[in-house]
Amino acid sequence: MKRLAVYCGSATPADPRYVALAGEVGAELARRGIGVVYGGGRLGLMGAVANGALKAGGEVIGVIPEALVSGEVANHDCTELRVVANMHQRKAAFTDLSDGFLTIPGGVGTMDELWEAVSWAQLGYHAKPVGLLNAFGFYDHLIAFNRHMIEVGFIRPAHQGILIAEPDLDLLLARMAAHEPHTPIFEMKISDL
Repeated sequence: MKRLAVYCGSATPADPRYVALAGEVGAELARRGIGVVYGGGRLGLMGAVANGALKAGGEVIGVIPEALVSGEVANHDCTELRVVANMHQRKAAFTDLSDGFLTIPGGVGTMDELWEAVSWAQLGYHAKPVGLLNAFGFYDHLIAFNRHMIEVGFIRPAHQGILIAEPDLDLLLARMAAHEPHTPIFEMKISDL
């Protein structure tokens, strides 16, 4: 994995562990020689991931929609800052520029990005690993809901391993590096669906 798209919140929660975690994730990716592709903002966890990676000498590519560039939201300290027209182009760039997806705590936008990465993997638009860092138990309920979708039958057996969730970054990155693509829906027979 040469680059990972990192999905996370642009907010700064009151609990300082989240911002510290984001900075540590950015720094660790840089130490491993893994570039960061992220939302291009300088605020919240997004800014902390970028700053952590940059301080550790890593590559950081920000992808930000035009509407968010103003108001000093854009992080002009990135190795490269790409300004795109809209969120659809932003998410397409994340997929094109990265070798996988790493989600750390965040809100609605983070969930949108995570589930799109899972959905696109399921369909066959990409065959890249989709990792979820469950730091501080933040995603316990989401992981339980994903398990519930599997148990009910809304996630096919072939796709149950798309979401790779771990509470530890080292273990998560190791599992992502060992990822083996599954059979996407586009390649399945009607009897498999």
